[in-house]
Amino acid sequence: MRPYTAILIIPTGIGAAIGGYAGDALPVAKAISQVVDRLITHPNVMNGAMLYWNIPNSFYVEGYGLDKFAAGEWGLHPVHQNKIGVILDQGIEPELQLRQLQAVDAVRATLGLMVQDYVITDSPLNVELRIAASGTSWGTIGNPDSLLRAADILINQAGANAIAVIARFPDEVDEETDRNYRMGCGVDAIAGAEAVISHLIVREFQIPCAHGPAFLPPPLDSQLSPRSAAEEIGYTFIPSVLVGLHRAPQFIVSGGYPTLNDIWANQVDAVIVPASACGSSAVLSLSQQQCLIVAIEENHTQVQVPPQPLGVKSLQVNSYLEAIGVIAAHKAGINPSAMRSLNTSLNLLSY
Repeated sequence: MRPYTAILIIPTGIGAAIGGYAGDALPVAKAISQVVDRLITHPNVMNGAMLYWNIPNSFYVEGYGLDKFAAGEWGLHPVHQNKIGVILDQGIEPELQLRQLQAVDAVRATLGLMVQDYVITDSPLNVELRIAASGTSWGTIGNPDSLLRAADILINQAGANAIAVIARFPDEVDEETDRNYRMGCGVDAIAGAEAVISHLIVREFQIPCAHGPAFLPPPLDSQLSPRSAAEEIGYTFIPSVLVGLHRAPQFIVSGGYPTLNDIWANQVDAVIVPASACGSSAVLSLSQQQCLIVAIEENHTQVQVPPQPLGVKSLQVNSYLEAIGVIAAHKAGINPSAMRSLNTSLNLLSY
């Protein structure tokens, strides 16, 4: 029997009630991983700043790579470990830069990850943040070429096959947006810009990438939401990024020799996604496969893209707890409807 494979998607920067903050979807990923053989998910789910969790049967796949995988254009090749190169934004102040490097050294020494080389960009990246009219976050990079040049050095001179980026983000985030986020009721203002950074490197170099922002420490706040608290306990967000990249699968783009462990879109059995956020490229692609789409109603977001108008056939459930039961039944070869009272008869088809 082939492994049962599920994908957990919670799009970044859309204010998801679960998974829209600092790694607060990790409990969901941990629970789902217990009822599947392979769980594919992405940094927004797994990154909790200084906090992380090792889920042995999970695959950490950046969003652009996840879209290409779902479309059947790229495959995933599991690895034992990656050699991670780190890019530091020249715009990071010297003391804050030292804090980032000390965090990287701590991960190397304490967790044994293979992080050996770093590059400082040849000009500041000049990240700018934006909030769209819909309430979702996005952003721009003033010097994307500098980012790509740094990645090229790490890949072609140092032999890195995964990239962690630490960019200086503006401390002057919209006060109301920042306050709402820290109280656990708003959109992550930096998430959209983070996605732009990682998408750019994955698109250009086809290797795993994730991002951790650099900020000055925020002021203490006694009313802080537990969902945002992971970002308040240290000077840097990079440890969870490095842990995720450590065993992130490599992308199979073209050529090479496929192995039995490689994963392709036609092997996906189920997709779990917020019911109001079904418009992503990955969900639309996977809805064309013979896989189960489970839409979670209670994970409210700032977008309103339900599955029905898109022609996406889904099973809508209230919670992730209910979704876990659905996935367990599906893996067992049981129609989830059979777990409820059946009052309808078989349909007679004419021919």
